[in-house]
Amino acid sequence: MTRSVPQALLDAPLARGHGRGPGSLQRQLHDRLKQAILGAHLAPGSRLPGSRALADALGISRNTVTAVYDLLAAEGYLLPDRQGTRVAALTRPARAAAPRGTGPRAAPAVPAVTARRLSPIQSEPAQADGDAAWRPGVPALAQFPLAEWQRALDRAMRSAGPSTLGYGNPLGEPALRHAIAGHLGVARGVRCDAAQVVVTEGAMEALALCARLLTNPGDTAWVEDPGYRGARTAMHAADLRIVPMRVDAEGLCVRDSDWTARPPRLVYATPSHQYPTGAVMSAARRLELIANAQRHGAWIIEDDYDSEFRHAGEPIGAMQGLVAQAPVLYVGTFSKTMFPSLRLGFLVLPDALAARLQAPLAHLLRGGHRHEQLALARFIEGGAFGRHLGRMRRLYRQRQAALREALSRHLRVPHAIDGGHCGLHLTVRLPRRYPDAAIAAAALRHGMAPAALSSFALQPSADDNGLVLGYGNTPAERFEALVKRLSQLARAAA
Repeated sequence: MTRSVPQALLDAPLARGHGRGPGSLQRQLHDRLKQAILGAHLAPGSRLPGSRALADALGISRNTVTAVYDLLAAEGYLLPDRQGTRVAALTRPARAAAPRGTGPRAAPAVPAVTARRLSPIQSEPAQADGDAAWRPGVPALAQFPLAEWQRALDRAMRSAGPSTLGYGNPLGEPALRHAIAGHLGVARGVRCDAAQVVVTEGAMEALALCARLLTNPGDTAWVEDPGYRGARTAMHAADLRIVPMRVDAEGLCVRDSDWTARPPRLVYATPSHQYPTGAVMSAARRLELIANAQRHGAWIIEDDYDSEFRHAGEPIGAMQGLVAQAPVLYVGTFSKTMFPSLRLGFLVLPDALAARLQAPLAHLLRGGHRHEQLALARFIEGGAFGRHLGRMRRLYRQRQAALREALSRHLRVPHAIDGGHCGLHLTVRLPRRYPDAAIAAAALRHGMAPAALSSFALQPSADDNGLVLGYGNTPAERFEALVKRLSQLARAAA
């Protein structure tokens, strides 16, 4: 039996004067009929008026009605046949029961279960804007040579041609891979050529690739504790069994028994400047870690996130270059040396893996950011990158010294300073009676964004209480006032 169309759908006039935009007569009629079908005001099998009759009833052209009927039929809402046009039968989601005390417009039910692998991933504490004082990991954005970078981008755009609008090499632009390999060999002592370099969308994609390429679900991964939260997230997302490994003044602590009791497939480490404590892994530990990884068939991920900025003595070389054919995947990023929104990082594969992983990488990656990659290659090869690093080393050296002085003079609570003479942050350890999470939350309300040291630990110990202070993007002239305020907040939280 054919059902009738509610008269209200025919009587209500359409709004005039909207032209051909989203409020056009055609769009209004389409939306009216579509919502009537989805809301069950037009029942399945209902016969719609002919196009001429509906056009006359609404005072619009027949072509408008015909176009709407055709579009709704293409979308599957209407079924035209020889007898006219009728409403298709649709399977509608069940309505959620309205919670007690609410009206009939309660939100529909949605699946509540996500992938099990997401459950161990901890939510990070609230973050302030990138220019908030003390936020770790943010470089001195105001000091970046924007004009020089813009010229590099312009030259890349002019010389590249239309072909660079395509996907490009999945492993990255050859020019940038060559430039990265050359820079790492000189600046970090990394043994590699361009064929081993994979350009990634930041360090996080590099870490995710390591987990996807080298592990199976259920494999064991060792991570530093406290350590970089992003590394844990990448391991959790790959369904790995994560084992937190404590760090001390010499970096990652591994006992001989650990290799037999819980042998890893992956070992994540930040040996040149442990994040967030700043410890430097000793040469003896590095060599021992490499030897044991070779013996037990494990791979080491070396995250060298900010070691370009060493403020005392000679740079500490990368672990990757210590031993030929070391089982080390070297990860780096331009978020600290350039700027975070560039979203470019890199992964240096061991020579033994580079050829074997070409085909999987070609399927996992699609390339992109081609003009930025070409501009960065010019920036490195032309010397602008090296000059920028030199300026930033001097600036960060001055800022770290100023922060140490401000802390010693104005932080009126017991504390110890970690962090080494490197990077963009210092870690201030506090007695447990000064709860770091409470202090960090209070600081956020005052425009400061230090990170609670305890938030970096999977198994927090009594020592994991303190604040991680990023000084990279905070001018030194603000340190005195900021430390005084931080001191007040710490005493208030005790």
